[in-house]
Amino acid sequence: MLAEDHSHEFLDDESQHSLESHQSNKNVLLKSHGRPPWYGEDGLPICDVFVIGIAGGSASGKTHVARQIVRSLGSVPTVVILSQDSFYKRLTAEEVALAHANRLDLDRPDAIDMPVFAACLADLKACRQTNIPVYSFAEHQRLDEVKYLYGAAIIITEGIMALHYPELRSLYDLKVFVQCDSDLMLARRIQRDVKERGRSVDGVIEQYLRYVKPAYDNFVLPTARHADIVVPGLNNSVAIDLITTHIRRKMAERVRHFRKHMVSQSIECCLSTSDGNPVSKNIIVLPQTPQLKGIYTILRDGTSNRQDFIFFVDRLATFLIEKAMEHLPHRPKTVTTPTEVDCIGKELDVKNVCGVSIIRSGGPLTRGLQRVLSDVAIGSLLVQSDAHTGEPLLLHVMLPRCLRERHLSRRCMDHGVQQDHIIFVTFLIARTGGVTVLQRAFPKVKIVTGAVDEGLREAWLERYNEKGEGQSEGEGKKVWIIEPGMGQIGDRYYL
Repeated sequence: MLAEDHSHEFLDDESQHSLESHQSNKNVLLKSHGRPPWYGEDGLPICDVFVIGIAGGSASGKTHVARQIVRSLGSVPTVVILSQDSFYKRLTAEEVALAHANRLDLDRPDAIDMPVFAACLADLKACRQTNIPVYSFAEHQRLDEVKYLYGAAIIITEGIMALHYPELRSLYDLKVFVQCDSDLMLARRIQRDVKERGRSVDGVIEQYLRYVKPAYDNFVLPTARHADIVVPGLNNSVAIDLITTHIRRKMAERVRHFRKHMVSQSIECCLSTSDGNPVSKNIIVLPQTPQLKGIYTILRDGTSNRQDFIFFVDRLATFLIEKAMEHLPHRPKTVTTPTEVDCIGKELDVKNVCGVSIIRSGGPLTRGLQRVLSDVAIGSLLVQSDAHTGEPLLLHVMLPRCLRERHLSRRCMDHGVQQDHIIFVTFLIARTGGVTVLQRAFPKVKIVTGAVDEGLREAWLERYNEKGEGQSEGEGKKVWIIEPGMGQIGDRYYL
């Protein structure tokens, strides 16, 4: 149980551009301009993922249609193409031998591990992580490895049985069937299996006549009645245009202006009472000692040289991480000193501690975490504002293995980590800033910071080239600036 696992996740704030394309066989994760938030200002999931199911005969062009949809959509949030081929059941040694001899029917509905298929798709639709099985056609076997997927705004599921199961159909927002001539499907299958899967022509034809064609007639073709649209397997550009127009319209209807709600709630809420004490026990501010105030004075000074800035940022990062460590569970431990006397002390009572940096300004905090916990696993997130709307977008996710592979619990957040196991560490927060929304949405998350400034100011941040020169007019993004603040910490630290 995760409640007994005592795994904690540190979050800090960093930012940098990092776009990723991940492909495993037919499963593709395409990241373009980012994924909008899937938790609202109330802390509840915004399940606005758009799911498309594409069915059709073997080699009818399902994967091609899926990729054409993605191309036609152009600049869209993160898209996942999820192939049914990954969900073939694990075979026994005898079944593998039959499969290599083209004597095993893998085109029947019961060849697919439908409960796992439906569970993975349901997790992605509900904005949770999932781990997709990996199937080897060369070995006719599901492999032990899995592929991590997370954060899709659009999911395209394709496979011969994609419309067969009611459990899958209930998850789709749009159901598509690819209709193709049988002779063309056979020709495509021969070409594909010989070139990509190492099969012989005779073996492909024998398998097609024995299993593939009967399965198409009995199980696949009848599912066309469930489709919202039937697409030809050849010369289908008009159908693709209709589908992408529909998707754009539906996605536009689901747009949520998160930034506006976040700002309005921030103004209504205040971090501290009239005596200056935090309103929440989960907001932890470092003691405002003369030493700490001196460090912030140096960091706020725009004339400070870079060497001094880096030195004092590193000192502050270590202070913040050490403060965060105080809020991890500890247990008693007895050790024997060099003088052979038993001494009762403390040790961490956690199974996994990992860090997740919100790049780019979170980089210095990562260095502080590594000083305090030398062997800590660290991942990263990239969250930036849309250049035109100012809406937050998730552009990059790379999480530590302990988060990606752990068993999901429905009582926990989308990576299986409970709220009270997360400590958010940041150099600075604003009294009426977005942190108030974070506290309202996730009241059990602890926030550790070094200082609290008075407020935020909306501004336009120009983009700069490597020489520090501003780019052409119109290039930049809307941002909120903490005042008095410390400027762009990541830029000052790394440039």
